[in-house]
Amino acid sequence: MLNTAQTGKAAQEGGFLVQEIIFLGRNTLCRDIEGCVVMAGDSILSTAPIFSDGMVLQRGVPLRLWGKASPQEELQASFRGGVFSFQSDAEGSWQLDLPPQEPGGPFELTITGQNGQKVIRDILIGDVWLLAGQSNMELPVARTLDLYTEEVQGAENPMIRQFRVPITHNFQGPQTDLPKGTWQAVTPESVLEFSALGYFFAQVHYARYQVPVGLVLTAVGGSRIETWLSEEVISGLGGYEDIVAKLKQPGYLDAIMHGELREYVAWQKELDAKDQGLQPGQIPWNSPELDDSEWDTMVVPKIWKGTELENFHGSVWLRREVERGEGAGEREALLRLGAIVDADETYINGVRVGKTEYKYPPRKYQVPPGVLRPGTNTIAIRVIINRDTGGFVERKRYVLEMGSEQVDLSGEWKYKVGGTMELLPRLTRAHRKPSGMYNAMIAPLRGCAFRGVLWYQGESNAHAPEQYHNLLKTLIAHWREEFGCPDLPFLYVQLPNFDTSSEGLVPGCWALLREAQLEALEVPNTAMAVTIDIGEANDLHPQNKKDIALRLSLAARRLIFREDVVDQGPLFKRLERENGALLLYFTNIGSGLRAQGGELTWFEVCGANGIFHPAKAQIEGETIRVWSAEVPEPQGVRYAWHDNPEGANLYNEEGLPASPFRASL
Repeated sequence: MLNTAQTGKAAQEGGFLVQEIIFLGRNTLCRDIEGCVVMAGDSILSTAPIFSDGMVLQRGVPLRLWGKASPQEELQASFRGGVFSFQSDAEGSWQLDLPPQEPGGPFELTITGQNGQKVIRDILIGDVWLLAGQSNMELPVARTLDLYTEEVQGAENPMIRQFRVPITHNFQGPQTDLPKGTWQAVTPESVLEFSALGYFFAQVHYARYQVPVGLVLTAVGGSRIETWLSEEVISGLGGYEDIVAKLKQPGYLDAIMHGELREYVAWQKELDAKDQGLQPGQIPWNSPELDDSEWDTMVVPKIWKGTELENFHGSVWLRREVERGEGAGEREALLRLGAIVDADETYINGVRVGKTEYKYPPRKYQVPPGVLRPGTNTIAIRVIINRDTGGFVERKRYVLEMGSEQVDLSGEWKYKVGGTMELLPRLTRAHRKPSGMYNAMIAPLRGCAFRGVLWYQGESNAHAPEQYHNLLKTLIAHWREEFGCPDLPFLYVQLPNFDTSSEGLVPGCWALLREAQLEALEVPNTAMAVTIDIGEANDLHPQNKKDIALRLSLAARRLIFREDVVDQGPLFKRLERENGALLLYFTNIGSGLRAQGGELTWFEVCGANGIFHPAKAQIEGETIRVWSAEVPEPQGVRYAWHDNPEGANLYNEEGLPASPFRASL
């Protein structure tokens, strides 16, 4: 039996993991892995999960912490030499208000009740940023290692920390707390889980200001902006009444999602039963022993539009042989298969080396020693197409890597249909429904203090870009009210260049959504990072998150810290007509306008009929002259007004790209 004041690490008691046991008289305090104190006896004293060991609190502003205790319990907190008395209410909820704090740490906060004590350790005071949006904000460092392996290798910085808000939803109303969550400091292991954009932003912020940086990550892949707004706000916008009412019915969405999940599982089982490559009693199609000499051939990589497989759903098997020399079986390898629509199971010599269940993640499959062998090796890929046109995304890497050796896998592959199925309908997603993420992931943070919001979202709203301007303005105002900061800085990312043809969208949707994002700059205390030059036409999730972070950092320096820096590329201001040409004027030209890499591109003009033609463009001091022989009396102009305007090259001398725009006289 432990004596008074003894501490037991990682003991097991009462069915949960105990990190620390403290005896105070006859009462035992046990703090579980979520940072809550469980009192054996008369009281339960706890803090909200975000207020736990390793937390970062915002410097220079009043702070509020909260948690639970026994009803009407007298409490006292000590922090940095100050002592604060407060009391829980009739339901046991309490809140602690601390005065503004200077940056530094680590510190400890001790809360003492009538029957116990709570200690939060390793607290830092610095700048805390709310990271919000969808998958490009959520995208972890681990998904960007093609660019940043050397940079993050051995990364370690206890002054940069991330709190990952658990991904969940609730349609019954705003929640008062998160279900769990822990703070993580940057280590070589944990950095891979950090938001890549958030990490690089924190890195440059810490290097400049030398204060701790906290990142609170609330992003959810595929989420629409509506899900981050409260029911009250959504109702005020109009048009959402029916769906909101249905979602509030207990079990309504769960019943739909569970039903669809059963259909999905049944679809997969039926496909497996039909698939000729998986039939018992015959050589499986992933086996190197299979004779595929009668199979047809196709070129990889290629999306199957315009082929007999364009509207096919089911499974298609592909096979290819590669030769390896002596020692191949003793070495590890990496198999890169770009990206595959929709899903795949991949084998080498009959051994499954990877599986991915949807189209977006890059296929990078580790091949352990013993799988490859000297001589002939067979790679087999079972591609599963459930709703989109299948195939292999072009302009990606398809190689087998063994150290510095690389085998190019592009070119001819054998292929054969395994099984044919009907189209699988798209699944209902909670993160696309109004208010669900707000209730579960934002409302519990009300009362937290943030230096600012970093927002990267819009891809999932590109189906209705005309609504986005109002939605984004509404979200900014709404969150400022929720966090009690009417001028809370809001820094956001404009959508990059991307070939939207693979997403089934009407051409021009991303151009329209970028325009909506540009117009949101009219909201005070906002800034936008233009990324039209650093997207990837064939990837919804471009890996270059560092340059985006650097541009957001420039915006923060100007907007928040009032530094005299150019943080934005040229923004269109006005135009006038002169001698059959249009003269364009801009703000944010910095040290001057620049055409990067040659003559200006992606300018178009139209006449009274509204039909646009490619135009010549020339920089003349602080203006740009635009004209076309096809349009003698130009009425309108647009620049980079396409979903994927690769090579758009209008910059300022500071190296920041101009935002796409359109305008008319």
